[in-house]
Amino acid sequence: MHKAQVAHGPGGRVLLMGSITQVEPQDAGALVVSGSHGGVSSGEYALVLAPLRLAVFNDAGVGKDGAGIAALAMLQARGVAGATVSHDSARIGDAADAWAHGTVSHANAAALALGLRPGAALQPALLQLVQAGQGG
Repeated sequence: MHKAQVAHGPGGRVLLMGSITQVEPQDAGALVVSGSHGGVSSGEYALVLAPLRLAVFNDAGVGKDGAGIAALAMLQARGVAGATVSHDSARIGDAADAWAHGTVSHANAAALALGLRPGAALQPALLQLVQAGQGG
């Protein structure tokens, strides 16, 4: 999947990308929905490539010792919002599916402060955030 902007407004812009490795410096401040798992390697990319406002991953079933959501704590330690969508709601590796059908499964404290809640549909939550300019 190529990178695609799917929403923008006073609260920022939402970018979809198949992999968090597609983040570039010009994406700084964006709300990024990736198809990547929320593991440590994804968290490292999210923190190094550009300072994002929010990074969303797939929880990949959470995995052993929470490996599929480990990025959320890493992001929180740097003050970056991070969330995952459930692997039961969206295909791993498919950001468009996460955007269309994803349900938030986990959110760090920074993402909770932006209004993302486990159990909520991802797209309406991000559209509200972007349109209202909340939390930012």
